[in-house]
Amino acid sequence: MAQRILYFLTPGNNISPFDVTIAADAGFDMVIPFTDVDPKSVVGMVQDAIFARPPNRFNDTGIFLGGRDVHMTADMFKSAKKAMVGPFQVGVFADPNGAYTTSAGIVALVEKGLFDHDGQGLSGRVVSVFGTGPVGLCTAILAAKQGAKVRLCQLTADDDPKVAERFCERYECQVDWVSAETHKTKVEALVDADVVICAARAGIRILDMSELKYAEKLIIVADTNAVPPSGIEGVGLQDKGAIIELPNGNVKSFGPLAIGNLKYKTQFGLFERIHTSDEAALIDFPDAFEYALSILHK
Repeated sequence: MAQRILYFLTPGNNISPFDVTIAADAGFDMVIPFTDVDPKSVVGMVQDAIFARPPNRFNDTGIFLGGRDVHMTADMFKSAKKAMVGPFQVGVFADPNGAYTTSAGIVALVEKGLFDHDGQGLSGRVVSVFGTGPVGLCTAILAAKQGAKVRLCQLTADDDPKVAERFCERYECQVDWVSAETHKTKVEALVDADVVICAARAGIRILDMSELKYAEKLIIVADTNAVPPSGIEGVGLQDKGAIIELPNGNVKSFGPLAIGNLKYKTQFGLFERIHTSDEAALIDFPDAFEYALSILHK
């Protein structure tokens, strides 16, 4: 029986042991790392992989795209898709720094939490995402694609709005960029929000009760920070729709371990999809969201 091989391509100088472990547990016999990969070399590397086996053997070979730069990974994914030649194809799965599957988990939990609350999802909701890194950016894009009015909240002067603007253009959606560097601007981002998501750096409290007391419409809060203190005051590590009390009423809370558990199941399932799909699986972060949502609906 042929070995199932996953080629792990990253522009960085190392690969993630987390990703390797999940890939192995999901059925790949070999995970082969390629570090310091120039995005321009992706087409040639993918074609080396597809022509090494007979046509229509896409279940036995996979390409995983890692790294930390979501723009670079998106370009690598585009190049990998272009590299396919007729029946010579392989599965391709992009998940830079876990941002795609993490954001998929966040938005899927929020979407289902809203439906459970009043029968409506993200469409038409106001969503404030605090943290403009890869997870925050992908979360904002996914929420906007579901019809939400999304604002991406800048927490430091170093955050670059041009990065978000380029990513929004790539996925053809609108996300507002607002400052949240001060108590006043954080409050402004909270006043009319239905959903608040914190995807900022671990170990830093972003929102406390002095700001949350102004959130008059809030239904759901979600926090990715597993390192104390929580990013949002009152959110517990294992909260999965838990009710927490805020000054203006009770809201549903989703904590980092609930998000992380769905992220793990999503990544595991998408690795399995590469070697079980009826056609070559091409997995971007909107696909990860749909898969995460399907897990919740089972």
